[in-house]
Amino acid sequence: MKINIIGTSGSGKSTLARRIAAELAIPYIEMDRLYWRPNWQGTEDDALWSRLENTLAATEDWVLDGNYNRTRPVKWRNVDLVVWVDYGFARTLYQAVSRAFRRAWHKQELWPGTGNCESFRRSFFSRESIIIWTIKTWRSNRERYEADMRNPQYDHIRFVRITRRQDAETLIASLKAKYEKGFAFPVSGNPNVN
Repeated sequence: MKINIIGTSGSGKSTLARRIAAELAIPYIEMDRLYWRPNWQGTEDDALWSRLENTLAATEDWVLDGNYNRTRPVKWRNVDLVVWVDYGFARTLYQAVSRAFRRAWHKQELWPGTGNCESFRRSFFSRESIIIWTIKTWRSNRERYEADMRNPQYDHIRFVRITRRQDAETLIASLKAKYEKGFAFPVSGNPNVN
């Protein structure tokens, strides 16, 4: 089972991805961990694609947490399921602000070995603010993901759209049942949108 969890920053995709990986006892892969280097330096596209390809190939099953839309040719090549966490703008923004505050307060290193920590200045008062990023990308991400679900290029992928917490609970129960029985996801001519 190969699953990619996508959604705007602050939507809760990491929380859901970790939970699904734990429930199914399969590897959790975080795109941010593959991308970010020390001092908030990103990884060049070629190197990121290579890292991603090697990481995904290292295990038969995985839950991949992250957007990085330019990596779709790699991450969606063999994916079974793309789960879009699409909560409303107010909830997503609230979650982004709450997370930024917690991270800045605790000064936790976000990705081991990078030294990258959120600060109040970076989170709330800079152009690199994750909160500003959430505000700027929420609408465009929705448009992009809606288009992806209708794109014939992705007919091999089953899409599920989570808009309520209950949707997430239903999805997890369904995935556990299918995984335990060894069932694969059906592939149809059009993406199955829930």
